[in-house]
Amino acid sequence: MQSSVEVKGPLQLAPQKARRFKLTHARKRAALGYLFLSPFLILFIVFTVIPVVQSVYLSFTYYNMLQPARWVGLSNYSVLFLEDDIFLTSLKNTFIFAVIAGPLSYCLSFLLAWVINTLKAKMIFSLAFYVPSITSGIALSIVWLYIFSGDRYGLLNNALLNWGMISEPILWNTDPNTIMPVIIIVSLWMSMGTGFLVFLAGLQNVSPELYEAGAIDGISSRFQELWFITLPLMKPQLLFGAVNAIVGAFGVFDIAVAISGMPSPNYAGHTIIAHLFDYAFIRFELGYASAIAVFLFVVTFGLGRIVMRLLSSKDQ
Repeated sequence: MQSSVEVKGPLQLAPQKARRFKLTHARKRAALGYLFLSPFLILFIVFTVIPVVQSVYLSFTYYNMLQPARWVGLSNYSVLFLEDDIFLTSLKNTFIFAVIAGPLSYCLSFLLAWVINTLKAKMIFSLAFYVPSITSGIALSIVWLYIFSGDRYGLLNNALLNWGMISEPILWNTDPNTIMPVIIIVSLWMSMGTGFLVFLAGLQNVSPELYEAGAIDGISSRFQELWFITLPLMKPQLLFGAVNAIVGAFGVFDIAVAISGMPSPNYAGHTIIAHLFDYAFIRFELGYASAIAVFLFVVTFGLGRIVMRLLSSKDQ
């Protein structure tokens, strides 16, 4: 009776060696990828993750840079929401600004990019709209302060007086009723920045053949092309622009301070970032300032997640 004996020759060992070789090769490629990624990861952890974690910890302490941090629990947050009336005013001002200026800057950036993309001299117009965003907000505020000057020699007051629309100059940057509209107008003019360029780049990447195919399928107007072809293909750019608009709207500070001062009259132009700056770099109450920063981080992160859920596409 013959017993069957398995013979393991080169033909049987070859698949195992091939799998082992592929696994080793994949590990080497992954290690190489992490090696190239390590500079960014190190900088991101050191300058982003660690400060955020430290800020969360300091928000539960009393810390003034001269004494060791002393644990106070939720005391900073209770004072922030229950006793700090100026913070509630800054919260109201920031949300008013974000609700008005955020969507307006987002829509204007896209509409202007859409219109400029159809022009022949698109590079010139793109540069004209982008330059204000890279110029210092304080420097540009000087120009706007001349326009909104509260005397009769201010550009806007002079024009309104000559046209007979007002009988006396309007104190644009000192009247609590007009401070926030002025800040919104200046911010909108300076909002054509990174989001505007991203929208313009996304529009230029849409293939003209898709519009030709849409015309064959019955699309007859530019607005139908925009709704059925352009917007679905630009979800990544729209998502980036939305997150950028949220961060910019809740981070308004330098323009508000340059227009209305710090503190502004009746705190009409006081924002969350201005409140944080006050406690962090003027009063040096870093524990309380960290509580403000954590609250702002939670708000912007939550709104960002909502926008990502609305605009993210699994197909792209």
